Amino acid sequence: MSRLTPQSNEDDSEYILVAKLDNARNMTTLLKAVHFKESATCFVSSNGIKVTVEDAKCLQANAFIQSDIFQEYIFKEESATFRVNLNVLLECLNIFGLSKDSSSTTALKMCYKGYGNPLILMLEEGGVLTDCSIQTQEPDETLDFDFSSSNVLNKIIMKSECLREAFNELDMTSEVLQILMSPDSPYFRLSTFGHAGSTHSDFPKESDMVESFECEQTQTNRYKINLLKPSTKALQLSAKISIRMDERGFLSLQYMIINEEAQICFVEYLCAPDEEVDEEEMDDDR
Repeated sequence: MSRLTPQSNEDDSEYILVAKLDNARNMTTLLKAVHFKESATCFVSSNGIKVTVEDAKCLQANAFIQSDIFQEYIFKEESATFRVNLNVLLECLNIFGLSKDSSSTTALKMCYKGYGNPLILMLEEGGVLTDCSIQTQEPDETLDFDFSSSNVLNKIIMKSECLREAFNELDMTSEVLQILMSPDSPYFRLSTFGHAGSTHSDFPKESDMVESFECEQTQTNRYKINLLKPSTKALQLSAKISIRMDERGFLSLQYMIINEEAQICFVEYLCAPDEEVDEEEMDDDR
């Protein structure tokens, strides 16, 4: 960080968080993957920063910005939580524009003094410095989906490109997306029920696109398609996706995103099943 590093370290002593990135895009990309609401809750720990965005008490998205992504990461407390306007945060991170030129990167230094204080961003590109102060707010209580690996019945890991094609072909006039996972054919099926009728996309477990398929029992669950739409942002940025369903029908979509430094990062979407489902109707649609 050419011009940010010489900043006196004595100035940093008042902050509980100091994080430096040579390439701010590595943070921006992860935030974009969960940017579907105005505000986000940030959970800071020695492991990094988890950014959580929620919708309608049924959907939660988490971007995990691990501490080892940063060139320097100092956090002096056990934990800190605050809410921030995600629109403003992304605008500040993109203050020098959205350059696709890999040789032109924005360096970032992010500082936070603690409860009630603003989040300070210092950015530098091409010798030009700017700083932003973003007001933090009292954090909202976030949902606890109680999604545990020990309760997962079915899981599939696949290359994202395969699912991107399927999502592009989904009938968005359908109110729900139905997901079927089964130890037997069709193994993994996505179904919609729109104005033009029912459509199905099947993924055989032997497909080159499927890396892992673990299925204990047949499960069919429906999810409101408008809740899942934001997850396509993460899908577009990811290389692989892990799709898991627990015994309650809750859905976990874990996206593996590889940043410009070839570091592996994760974004997760958790979605509750649509409760307004007629079991007989679901049987008819199989």
